[in-house]
Amino acid sequence: MEKTRRRVRTGLRPLLILLALVSAGVAQQTKASPATAQDSTKKAWQMLEDGIASDDVDKRVIAIRVLGLLNGDSHAIELSEKALKDKDEKVRAAGATALGELRAKGSIPKLHAALKDDDVGVVMAAAHALHAMGDPAAYEVYYAVLTGERKSGASLLERQKQMLKDPKKIAQFGFEQGLGFIPFASIGYGVVKAVRKDDTSPVKAAAAKVLASDPDARSGKALEDATYADSATVRSAALDALARRDDPSLRKAAETAMNDENVAVRFTAAAAVVRLSTASKDSKAPQDKGSGQ
Repeated sequence: MEKTRRRVRTGLRPLLILLALVSAGVAQQTKASPATAQDSTKKAWQMLEDGIASDDVDKRVIAIRVLGLLNGDSHAIELSEKALKDKDEKVRAAGATALGELRAKGSIPKLHAALKDDDVGVVMAAAHALHAMGDPAAYEVYYAVLTGERKSGASLLERQKQMLKDPKKIAQFGFEQGLGFIPFASIGYGVVKAVRKDDTSPVKAAAAKVLASDPDARSGKALEDATYADSATVRSAALDALARRDDPSLRKAAETAMNDENVAVRFTAAAAVVRLSTASKDSKAPQDKGSGQ
């Protein structure tokens, strides 16, 4: 019996030695990992900074865009803010997008300034970023897209009108940034097909979707008016948004739209009527919190 035990111990010895060597190797790797990780991080930052400093616009756009992954990183925020002043509009838009993903509330004043950019892509990116952070200034842009004027009733400048009515530019911007960027995807595949036709209706539909959460009563009125738009896509989106406001006083517009010639509009209107009919009678219409001017 004792001999058997000795043979087992002897047979296990190579395995024990191997395990000891492996453990030692793991321990050595563990000791080295902080330095290795530090070197890797340094290399990664260098790669990003080289991309941001590149003369290649596409490289700058990508390098800035991915900064949105670095939540809470002050350097990422700093670089994204700097990108808002880039000479290329696509880089400026990427900077605004990254700031929105970073939830960089300290950058809100800079995003407000970006709303005055000459490029529609930058304006929409800044508006989207502000909306993501709950800043009501974003609603001004979407309201202007839907109605063609500011909430104050003042007309947009001719340059601004042309900028917001550039279907090719906005369509290109929407696809470059991904359908989830401007809320096209939530409206449906029909909008995607419409974008390909260089129609402005997808942009107005997207604006309507965003205004669903705007507490300003003027947005509710703008959505009611949009249920009579020429585009069925816009009418459907406006009805969808009206329903989501859960304001029973808006039910009349939905009831009228149930007679629409377009089946998608009719069905959306019907759903809106059902939802608004079950909304609490005590619920209040969205409160007007001012023009936001």
